Amino acid sequence: MSETVAIIPARGGSRGVPRKNVRRVGGVPLISRAVRTATAARGIDRVVVTTDDPEIAAHASAAGAEIVDRPAEIAGDTASSESAIDHALEVLASRGVDVGIVVFIQATSPFIEARDIAGAVDVVRSGDADVVFSAVPSWGFLWRPAADGRGVEGVNHDPSHRPRRQERDPEYLETGAFYVLDADGYRAARHRFFGVVEAALVAEAGSIEIDTEEQLRLAGMIAVEFERGTPIGVDAVVTDFDGVHTDDRALVGEDGSEFVTVSRSDGMGVARLVRAGIPVLILSTERSRVVAARARKLGVEVRHGLDDKAAALAEWAADAGISLERIAYLGNDVNDLGCLELVGWPVATPGAHPLVQAAARTVLERAGGDGAVRELAERVLADRSTPREDSRG
Repeated sequence: MSETVAIIPARGGSRGVPRKNVRRVGGVPLISRAVRTATAARGIDRVVVTTDDPEIAAHASAAGAEIVDRPAEIAGDTASSESAIDHALEVLASRGVDVGIVVFIQATSPFIEARDIAGAVDVVRSGDADVVFSAVPSWGFLWRPAADGRGVEGVNHDPSHRPRRQERDPEYLETGAFYVLDADGYRAARHRFFGVVEAALVAEAGSIEIDTEEQLRLAGMIAVEFERGTPIGVDAVVTDFDGVHTDDRALVGEDGSEFVTVSRSDGMGVARLVRAGIPVLILSTERSRVVAARARKLGVEVRHGLDDKAAALAEWAADAGISLERIAYLGNDVNDLGCLELVGWPVATPGAHPLVQAAARTVLERAGGDGAVRELAERVLADRSTPREDSRG
């Protein structure tokens, strides 16, 4: 049986944005976002990343992709995407993979929806089109330099007659996010457009393509809103303590004893995670009887008095046999940055340090000590009933 294979070209070099494919948007490397979305899309049998770069390959593999080593001669600035796809198809054929449909995905479009890819695959599989590409409707008036070199002239309109938007049919702007291709037709045409071509209309957020540092910053600002309230698909939850389970304040007695305020709501959230079989770990740089007492009360593991929280997290994950990609980490201050960079779901409290919020894939609504852990727990549990193709990268 032939397969539907997503192929994601991701070379290591980039002039406009150095190391672009491993740069983070919403706390997640661009290549990881693309792989996760492709993996979540209904109808895709295999996800392949073709790359010349070991770091890209490591991220892609951790996110669930199969790797094709891309030769240097087709990994330079002038190499076409088609050359990478051709090579990947040859390698897959040598591995005994019969590719019937190619889903060419660009890692530089961070907000692709899995359901949009799945819908485009359905159209090609049905035979209604040979090619389906992502697009957004546009009613924009386009201009270009005039043929006589003086001023500009209208491209898609008569400047003397400018009808209202509701009086015009839209045109379709190619986003570059994804292309679904009948494999046999592609092999014959040696190009991504052939036969019957259809446009798959996507949300405007899906049209963002990162080619400059400014676009990368803009995508980072959008990412948090894009993920707000969405289910969080992980196998474990790890949290900081101060500022997460507490409001980051402490009462100190004359004898040096400390008292903090915690939320009973958070306790219920942790209990629900534990009952669902989702491991919970608390990490803290301070060695504190308060932290230990709260962990005992919640019935979860704690590691405190840590000099390197990221190393402790990696060690715990390895011992538990849990992929870092499948862990949510909730933090609020700069000593959480190492952990946030390790995991698939970096999460911040709303009052977190700006660097922490910038590193997060999502920022919660509830503050530390006021239900933040409960909110995270509810979103993790909600993922258990979320259809696969609704997942995002």
